[in-house]
Amino acid sequence: MSGTGSSTYEGFTAEERAAMKEHSQELKKAARRASQAEKAAEAERDVLAKIAEMQDSDRVMAERVHAVVKAEAPVLAPKLWYGMPAYALDGKIVCFFQSAEKFKARYATLGFNDPAKLDEGTMWPTAFALTEVTAEVEARIAALVKQAVA
Repeated sequence: MSGTGSSTYEGFTAEERAAMKEHSQELKKAARRASQAEKAAEAERDVLAKIAEMQDSDRVMAERVHAVVKAEAPVLAPKLWYGMPAYALDGKIVCFFQSAEKFKARYATLGFNDPAKLDEGTMWPTAFALTEVTAEVEARIAALVKQAVA
């Protein structure tokens, strides 16, 4: 890497490498599944198992996010994505939950990818920090998820 030498590329962090390894395993596991219905059911079981492994505050938030997504956008299919609960439309990830613990962050993240229709003019948010999922936050998540798949 050339330049001023003021910054150097140190490669991926251990957490990033672990997430990529999980994603590789997720893809292999999905390829082995038989029917579409079986794939969907097993993918949701995988998401619920991943949520159950999370630490208390992350687990509670992920459970509530999962419930809101399932209720407000049943068209979205739960699946693991880089070891995180995610929700896809036609195989493309629309939104995901990232626990604070996953990357040693001070907050969990609710993120949206390109397929999410959250466009507002020329600039809009695609990720939201979560420290707690209150009734107000749950309503905001519901509105975002509805908009994402509209």
